Amino acid sequence: MLSPVVQDAINQQINNELFSSYSYLAMAAWCEHEQFVGCGHWLRLQSEEENAHAMRLYDFLRMRNGRVKLHPIDAPEHDYGSIVEVFEKALSQEERVTAQIDSLYELAFNEKAFAALVELEWFITEQVEEEKTAREVVHKLKLVKDDPASLLDIDREMGDRSKGEGEEGA
Repeated sequence: MLSPVVQDAINQQINNELFSSYSYLAMAAWCEHEQFVGCGHWLRLQSEEENAHAMRLYDFLRMRNGRVKLHPIDAPEHDYGSIVEVFEKALSQEERVTAQIDSLYELAFNEKAFAALVELEWFITEQVEEEKTAREVVHKLKLVKDDPASLLDIDREMGDRSKGEGEEGA
């Protein structure tokens, strides 16, 4: 059984992952409204992936005989000035989640919650990929600036993402 402090921290991370899912969905809605349909598709899949992360923690907590306690989810940002701003926000969000996972791992280590450490190693590896992917998108968007043809190419490329792409082991 996990200590109450570890259970509370995992419950908070479930909330963090659900907020990330909600935030990506809001980003998708903005993109789709602005006719960046491919980017919207990519962000919708990212939203689903974040929801799957929350459920992975939910299931882990249940398997360790812990109690899942869901918390309210804050409203995400929904107005952006540009497509670059959307993906800069996505990168910032991934960096924040990385810090949250690192803190949770440290807590689990200090509490000697060894099963949690093993589970969280998957999240640590996943966050490396999440940040890398978001950083690459931001770089491409900054590189092309406001060139319409290049933005359309990137949007088309983003629309080619398939479900589960980039998601290892989930």
